[in-house]
Amino acid sequence: MSDIDRQIERLMKCERLNEHEVKSLCLKAMEILVEESNVQRVDAPVTICGDIHGQFYDMQELFKVGGDCPKTNYLFLGDFVDRGFYSVETFLLLLALKVRYPDRITLIRGNHESRQITQVYGFYDECLRKYGSVNVWRYCTDIFDYLSLSALVENQILSVHGGLSPAINTVDQIRAIDRKQEVPHEGPMCDLLWSDPEDTVDSWGLSPRGAGFLFGGSVVTSFNHTNDIDYVCRAHQLVMEGYKWMFNNQIVTVWSAPNYCYRCGNVAAILELDAYLNQRFRVFEAAPQESRGAYAKKPALDYFL
Repeated sequence: MSDIDRQIERLMKCERLNEHEVKSLCLKAMEILVEESNVQRVDAPVTICGDIHGQFYDMQELFKVGGDCPKTNYLFLGDFVDRGFYSVETFLLLLALKVRYPDRITLIRGNHESRQITQVYGFYDECLRKYGSVNVWRYCTDIFDYLSLSALVENQILSVHGGLSPAINTVDQIRAIDRKQEVPHEGPMCDLLWSDPEDTVDSWGLSPRGAGFLFGGSVVTSFNHTNDIDYVCRAHQLVMEGYKWMFNNQIVTVWSAPNYCYRCGNVAAILELDAYLNQRFRVFEAAPQESRGAYAKKPALDYFL
């Protein structure tokens, strides 16, 4: 059994890697991710997953429903860390799977894969608490800069974390971005990670998040038509039913963190696409209390406000 297989086995049990192992895993992942495109090509069949936010035991439920990697080909749409209790274990497990099965799991960047955001919403504090230094946080946040900004499934479905940008009309313009940097406060890279579709807006509107934009149905229609794609798949927004179509099935939100922040009461979903891109949503609930780790008893309320 190889080192990486042993690490995956430990991470699957939510056991922590030591600092040296994290450093070495991140270096291996970097070698793989640096070769990937801003618009990473993904073949079907594939299962698309939305935000996880450090909810490790709920991600285990996701794998129970969706199947284990590498048997199932996965595409994760970012926001692996922050808010949940197990951001370190969650992100490192996904990273270890990426190193072991690079062609069977695709990880793209969410707005929480950012040095600044993780210092506010929990990942930084978690690394400090679990390792006694910020080194592990540094190794992980360096990896964030290498994650793809989007994925294109069979040239038909564009998958991003957040949404569209007034600065981007074509998929080729996403390819032209220099992604190896901290998420900027504005501009096309920021918008891809922060924007949201909104029924009450026709074209572009100001986002209450303070970054990215709100965009309406006409924007999505025009983008899909220009790029000859079927629809946009994204995450980023809590959806109580786990998934939500908008604008006559031109964009879909997939949310994969059940009972978000351990208190929202929502279900989660993953989107399974077969070889012909037929859709099947698999809805699942939070892991039962008895299968969770020690932290599950006390919500970390300071991160939820």
